[in-house]
Amino acid sequence: MDFTDVSLTALRVFRAVAEQGTFTAAAASLGYTQSAVSRQIAAIERAAGAELLERRREGVRLTAAGRIVMRRATTVLDEIDATARELSGLPGQSGTVRLGWFPSAGAVLVPRALAALRGTDPGLRIVGREGGTPALVRALRAGSLDLALLASAPPFRPPDAESPPLALQTLTERALCLAVPATHPLAHGDFVDVADLRGQRWIAGSSSGDDRIMGVWPGLDERPEIAHTARDWLAKLHLVAAGCGLTTVPAALASAAPPGVRVLPVRGGPQEQRRLLLARLPHPPTEPVARVGAALRAAAIDAAGALTDTAEKGARTARDIARRHDV
Repeated sequence: MDFTDVSLTALRVFRAVAEQGTFTAAAASLGYTQSAVSRQIAAIERAAGAELLERRREGVRLTAAGRIVMRRATTVLDEIDATARELSGLPGQSGTVRLGWFPSAGAVLVPRALAALRGTDPGLRIVGREGGTPALVRALRAGSLDLALLASAPPFRPPDAESPPLALQTLTERALCLAVPATHPLAHGDFVDVADLRGQRWIAGSSSGDDRIMGVWPGLDERPEIAHTARDWLAKLHLVAAGCGLTTVPAALASAAPPGVRVLPVRGGPQEQRRLLLARLPHPPTEPVARVGAALRAAAIDAAGALTDTAEKGARTARDIARRHDV
């Protein structure tokens, strides 16, 4: 076993494969060919004298030896990156935290937390990125993220089956809501009855791989009419504002809804809950990571408290629009 000749390129490729989950995705993220990625992985496994990645039909995952190498590789690469920053003349930082979040968390929660941290910890450097929950979990395990905001829907279960389990904290758990055009008859009350959802047109999101259609109220006893499909939540809300249909949203997005949209609770029938989770590896967090986690928890509490104010303002707006349109 001789790691002295392992290149930084090989370490970066190894981390990318562990994070992306497949050789193909890693090659695309790095701008390499798949054969070049395979050669780098073969070289680092020869140096380790052990298989570092378990090849499976759906992708790869780290072996026990791979987790050891990944932990050390992340330390080396982080130190190299820190050295490059210092040499480039960037001012000293009190710490760097790598944060990931699922798309809708970037609309309200993350900006609030970052704004608060700029006031309390101006020297703290936060490097953030958006991603789906499976990709964020892989990035945590690959060591390229320190914290991640994850979304969870029923049935609630751990986001992956790897060992050791991630340290998870529930920040909020709220019922799913409905985004309705402000001119729609359903927008005139303080809630929507589930019985009134029959026969509505829906704006759906991309499928998560299960049988549910994202964006359609779960449990409807009819085949829904899908008017439009959009991946981006903001695009869906603007389609709602244009009167093109209804869509489901997490309660936390109420304050980010564009003009012409009301976000309302649904009553009657089973309620679909959504959990917002803060995830990290199980070892004790550094002080900068702990400060970012505290800011995210505070922002989640503030966002929940602001939901009632947003609903009351939306009700007044909907009544004004209804009067103007004689609805």
